[in-house]
Amino acid sequence: MVESASGYAGADFLVALDRPAPPRPARALAAMVERRVSGEPLQYVVASWGFRTLDLFVDSRVLIPRPETEMVVEVALAELARLSDLAATSPTLPRECRPWPGHRPQWASGEPAAEPVLVADLGTGSGAIALALAAEVARATSLEVWATDASSGALAVARANLAGLGGWPATRVRLSQGSWFVALPDRLRGRLALVVSNPPYVSQAELATLPHEVAGWEPTDALVAGPSGLEAVAQVVSGAPGWLGRPGTLVVELAPHQVDAVALLASRAGFTEVAVHPDLAGRPRALVGRI
Repeated sequence: MVESASGYAGADFLVALDRPAPPRPARALAAMVERRVSGEPLQYVVASWGFRTLDLFVDSRVLIPRPETEMVVEVALAELARLSDLAATSPTLPRECRPWPGHRPQWASGEPAAEPVLVADLGTGSGAIALALAAEVARATSLEVWATDASSGALAVARANLAGLGGWPATRVRLSQGSWFVALPDRLRGRLALVVSNPPYVSQAELATLPHEVAGWEPTDALVAGPSGLEAVAQVVSGAPGWLGRPGTLVVELAPHQVDAVALLASRAGFTEVAVHPDLAGRPRALVGRI
C-alpha cells in the first residue's frame, strides 16, 4: 500500500524510501489503510495485482486473479503446444487445424499462418487468462483470442488491462459481451482450437462459508453459479464441442469436489479424452477435455 500511495514503483520506490512523505501520498495511504481495516481485499485497495507476467488492474467488478488460475493458463499453453505438435504430423487435418509457425522451428515457414489459432476465454473477468495467453504464446504464432463476459463492468476492466498490455500481444485479443458462447461470432463455430474458462463454480449454500473478504467484496455473479455450483461449468462443457475444431481442447477451472461430476459431463458431451490437473496445493483444479 505504501508503494501504491507513493506514486513510485520498483527501484524508484526503494530509492525514495528515505525521503519524507509529501502530504498527498500520506493522505492516500491513510485512506488505503482505512479501506483495508474495513476488510476490503488488498488487491482492490491498491487496484492492481500480479498474474503470471502481467500486472493487472482490478476492482470490485471482477474476481481477484488467483494462483490456481495461473495454473489453468499453464495447462492451456501446454494444450496449445500439444495441438501444434499434432498438427505438424497430420497433413490431412482441416485447414483451420494445420500447424501454425512459432512453436516448431524445424517445420515453421516463418510466414504468418493463413488461419490464426482461434481461442475463446469465456467469462474473462479482468482478462487475466486471455491476456496471459496473448502475451505468452510465441510472437510468430498467428493467434486470435476472444475474451467474453456477460458483465459490462467486467469488460470495462478487461478493456483497461488490454490497453495496459499494449504492443503486439494486445492485437491478438478481441473483447465481446454476452453469456458464454452467445458472445462469440458465428464464424468461429467449429473452428476453435481451445476453449478455456474460469466460470463461477460456488453453490449458493457454499457462499455463506467463504471468508468475508471473498463473499463480502468480490462480485457474487462471478462466484456463484447456482444451487449446485455446476450450472455455469455445465453450460461451458456442453457447449464447447459445437465450437471446437477437430482436434480441439477444453480447459476449465473447477472446485476439487466437482471433478467426478464435471468429468462425467465432459464424457457425455463427447470429449474422448478427459484429464484433471492439480493446483499448487495438489488439489484437482483444471479439467481438460480433448475432442
